[in-house]
Amino acid sequence: MTDDWRPRAIALDIDGTLVDHDERISTAVVDAVRRAAAQVPVILATGRSWQSTRPIAELLGLPDGFVVVSNGAMTIGYPGGEVVDERTFDPSTVIASVREHAPNARMAVEEHDFGYRVTAPFPDGDLGDGTAIRVVSDEQLAPEPVTRLIIRDPEQSEADFVELAERLGLHGVSYFVGWTAWLDIAPEGVDKSTGLKVALAQFGLEADGLLAMGDGRNDIEMLTYAGLGVAMGAAPDEVKAAADEVTKTVQDDGVAAVLNRWF
Repeated sequence: MTDDWRPRAIALDIDGTLVDHDERISTAVVDAVRRAAAQVPVILATGRSWQSTRPIAELLGLPDGFVVVSNGAMTIGYPGGEVVDERTFDPSTVIASVREHAPNARMAVEEHDFGYRVTAPFPDGDLGDGTAIRVVSDEQLAPEPVTRLIIRDPEQSEADFVELAERLGLHGVSYFVGWTAWLDIAPEGVDKSTGLKVALAQFGLEADGLLAMGDGRNDIEMLTYAGLGVAMGAAPDEVKAAADEVTKTVQDDGVAAVLNRWF
């Protein structure tokens, strides 16, 4: 990277990057993102669904563009919600394996135009406030291919779920362990960089001009894909190691600290 490098596009994770654990975005971050978005494309790249991503894009006042949701399995046109790209897989063998190794786990799959189908209610706010939820049986959870399968057990720890991922013997899929006892299963080879490639192509841009910021294990591929990958200050060590640099925490407006260099 040359000394005169500047971002030609920006990819931002949401939770733990833009939004703190109390679902708040600071005024400083909103202002910084709006200034940047007036000059270059800003693409939200998140594990969230489209339904829970759209309010963040609206709050930030993003212009027409694209968002990458479901950890890269879907690229959506904003604000219209049209599907530009979608990657799916058959989760039936994973569902059966989860029931064997974690019988008390709750599972969910996304329905693009509805919300989530779940095997049991998730803790409040886990799937986004106000998101539509439909409780179904294991057999009804995924009658057709899905963009991702979410596994959640509030009684287990993050470390427990790292072990669970190993016990499940996941093959033919990608997976990401979240901050809590949360496991995202995605189509094989799909991560946030998958959707970002699609979004950047819409603008005729390449990865070398991309600035990406994130804090989670599901951001690692995005950070290494981007011309400049920035990890948040509270990110796990493996995320920081994958990044080109580390900024402040979300509570200390780390996104604004980076964007204010150029915008």
